[in-house]
Amino acid sequence: MLFFLFSGIFSIGVASAQLPNVTLKTIDGKTVNTDTLKNDGKPFIIDFFATWCKPCNRELDAIAEVYDDWKEETGVKIYTVSIDQAQNINKVKPLVSNHSWEYDVLLDPNSDFKRALGIQTIPFVLICDGKGNIVYKHNGYTDGAEEELIEKVRELIK
Repeated sequence: MLFFLFSGIFSIGVASAQLPNVTLKTIDGKTVNTDTLKNDGKPFIIDFFATWCKPCNRELDAIAEVYDDWKEETGVKIYTVSIDQAQNINKVKPLVSNHSWEYDVLLDPNSDFKRALGIQTIPFVLICDGKGNIVYKHNGYTDGAEEELIEKVRELIK
């Protein structure tokens, strides 16, 4: 019942929802508080993934192909959040390197951040405006879905 109540509140207030405060680590071991994620007043994307999730990897590969163009056009930044559990966390850095992903990678081995946002399935993407408000969310991936993401970002910078 409590979970249902929380997720209902979250979905109602998504247009103005702030990121919850959860402490995560980067793949380089630095500590990051999720409520301080930002991009110099520009929109940013948070993409939840796991090393074993094929649709997640396809999505992040597709975005990687256009990420430089997106940054140049809109200034958008992408944070990826691995939900791999502690025993698999050592697979994240090699995966990121092998795919040449140039994202800021955060580790959520206990799914604290994922749970705080009420996320059930991955891949799951959030778009935040320049103030850090969650303004869009999407789960699942189909080829070409990344175009919807950049369109939402373009709307935010108009």
